[in-house]
Amino acid sequence: MIKIPLKINALALPALFLITTLSPQQIEQAQPQDHVVHQASTCATENQAFKNGETITYKLYYNWNFVWLSAGEVQFKVRELEDQYHLSAVGTTYKSYEWFFKVRDYYDSYVDKETLLPEVSIRNVEEGSYRLYDRVTFDQGSGKASSLRGKSKETAEMAHYDIDHCMHDVLSMVYFLRNADIANYKKGDALPLKIFMDKESWPLKMTYAGKEEKVKVKGLGHFNTIRVSPEVVAGDIFEEGTEMNIWVSDDQNRLPLLIESPLSVGSVKAVLKDYKNLRYDLSAEVK
Repeated sequence: MIKIPLKINALALPALFLITTLSPQQIEQAQPQDHVVHQASTCATENQAFKNGETITYKLYYNWNFVWLSAGEVQFKVRELEDQYHLSAVGTTYKSYEWFFKVRDYYDSYVDKETLLPEVSIRNVEEGSYRLYDRVTFDQGSGKASSLRGKSKETAEMAHYDIDHCMHDVLSMVYFLRNADIANYKKGDALPLKIFMDKESWPLKMTYAGKEEKVKVKGLGHFNTIRVSPEVVAGDIFEEGTEMNIWVSDDQNRLPLLIESPLSVGSVKAVLKDYKNLRYDLSAEVK
């Protein structure tokens, strides 16, 4: 059984928007006949969910011994270039939390406008004493990825990898899935995809869990939502049987509003704090 080596940090949950970690064998086994697995045409994705200048911010909480602690924030931004979207995410812990674990994570992805597939993906992270710089250049046509990776940009070394066609990174996956056509999904239907991260390709799956009305988002109000439930692999972070739940706005924005998940120790949640420059009015809000 494989697992993605994610740390419990300010970016871990938002990076898991609408995704899961399953091995190819598990994906085959997780397809009972009454559950449809929708194959994604990831090489031809038209953006209809976000626009230039969109900025969304999440507040992250960690629950330990029945006490919820405000751990940090993560902010996602979209900038439109000539033939690309520049997607970025910055995760930081609050100063009051840094005695426990300090995070300064910077993720950038330059994706093709016509496919929403990454052309360049950059991770520059500081998590406690851990440091990583990783710049991946994707050649989607030839199925190749080149990774300049090390503890810093100055010490990074180049390596080359074979990848499947239509490969995503963490950020491009988030924005691709906001554009996924789920109009014909039924409860239990699933969408398997793959991302390239940490020198490997990871198979993923999102399960559609149905619509839920008037879900409360602290500080913002109540929303009509769609709930999706990524399955996770037991390991250092998640216990056996863990279910992560993500609620997204039931409108054209498909805006992630709330994420909740138990961990091996405690639990975490990410709550939408603020949003600017959405492509559409947030009609899912219940007045």
